[in-house]
Amino acid sequence: MAEDWSAVAQAINARMAELGISQRELIARSHVSKAIVREIQHDVVRRRRSARTLEALSIALDWHPGHLAAVLAEHHPPRPGEPAVRSDDDVTGRLAVVEHYVRGFADQSSRIEEIAQEVSRIRDTVDEILNRVSKLTDPGG
Repeated sequence: MAEDWSAVAQAINARMAELGISQRELIARSHVSKAIVREIQHDVVRRRRSARTLEALSIALDWHPGHLAAVLAEHHPPRPGEPAVRSDDDVTGRLAVVEHYVRGFADQSSRIEEIAQEVSRIRDTVDEILNRVSKLTDPGG
């Protein structure tokens, strides 16, 4: 599996700038040691880290817990509330993601149906108004 530690470093640095937080604040929020934060943030030591480290940093940066793990694996990071795939072999995680999206599509479909019904009611109202105006303006009516 490919690991892109420079992408992780870039993501962390960009997010810290976006949130206006310092390295010290990131360390305090994440409870990850200064040495490890520095190594990851500056991409100076590339080695396997515990999943908990990337999760703690992700949470400290107000991201989905699986955000940095996804960046590391060169995957699209999950949005808050989305389930996350932990690895390429994570069948349960992949099924949870599919289920999440299917549920979202079902919710959108229901909302589209509600909108279609509202449009139909509006169309009926407009037709009724046009009929009344037509009767008022028709000299023979």
